[in-house]
Amino acid sequence: MDENISSETLNELDENKEIENLKKVEAALFISARFLNLQELVMLTDVNPLMIKEILGRLIEKYNREESAIEIIIKDNMWKMDVRQEYVSMINKLATGNAEFSKTEQETLAVIAYKQPVKQSVIINIRGNKAYEHIKNFIEIGLVIGKRVGHTLELRLSDDFFEYFHLQKKEQDGKVIAVEEEDLNEENEGDERDEEKEKELKILKENSS
Repeated sequence: MDENISSETLNELDENKEIENLKKVEAALFISARFLNLQELVMLTDVNPLMIKEILGRLIEKYNREESAIEIIIKDNMWKMDVRQEYVSMINKLATGNAEFSKTEQETLAVIAYKQPVKQSVIINIRGNKAYEHIKNFIEIGLVIGKRVGHTLELRLSDDFFEYFHLQKKEQDGKVIAVEEEDLNEENEGDERDEEKEKELKILKENSS
């Protein structure tokens, strides 16, 4: 071994190799959009099986720790990268009859809708650099409003977004969120029922006094 190569340099090389392998596995899961078994991951990434299992554990931990909109699902010793359950209904709503948006664009828009108002840097951290182009497109066609805040943009949904996808605005915990019309109607009916119950209780109290 070359005496000029220090142990520190070797450690850096090992670390770089680990990062490269992690990115290969992550990319394979992202691109495939389906469940992959261990053999398929080995063929796609050329990473040894023991290392792949370790990397999968690290990726699962990474996405859970970052509270990402993405998760890695395990089923029958197979792995798949997918959108978390809480985003599914929004994505399905965005996908219905709107073929001009790709699946990845729909997912990016769903994350913006779920988290808005949200900094562009946060969306990029969740969705990756591909989201820059998605956000630019959404702003250009008027679905998203981008306001300059420091070195990034603060993103929020425009009124055109709600009209385009036939969604209603609802305030929840001080934030404006998008809900389907039937959800809002069900909630309004629930509020009316609560009001009726309050009236009934008031009458009962008055009669008993």
